[in-house]
Amino acid sequence: MGGIYKRKGNSAKNKFHHRILKTKSYKRANDQIHDDIKPENVQKWQNQPIDETLPGLGQYYCVSCARYFVNEESIKKHQISKQHKKQDKRVKEKPYTHMEAELAGK
Repeated sequence: MGGIYKRKGNSAKNKFHHRILKTKSYKRANDQIHDDIKPENVQKWQNQPIDETLPGLGQYYCVSCARYFVNEESIKKHQISKQHKKQDKRVKEKPYTHMEAELAGK
């Protein structure tokens, strides 16, 4: 009874299901990354302790893209890619402050 015309499960109404999908591919915002590329913070990101839950044990991290890589070869390929170069340019721009945003809105 019902067969292929049976109604779908409750996932359409399930708020928890949507929250998981929303945060699954979360990436750091450009203003957060702008703070990370300061010289004192870059060392913190480059010399991370070994973490088994991260790709490449957390040792291969691209600061401007906020991504972990599996090995040194893959991060080198990434650093010459068009995607990385665009993100690097975006991150180096000074982010807008709240005051500038309020002045622009008036």
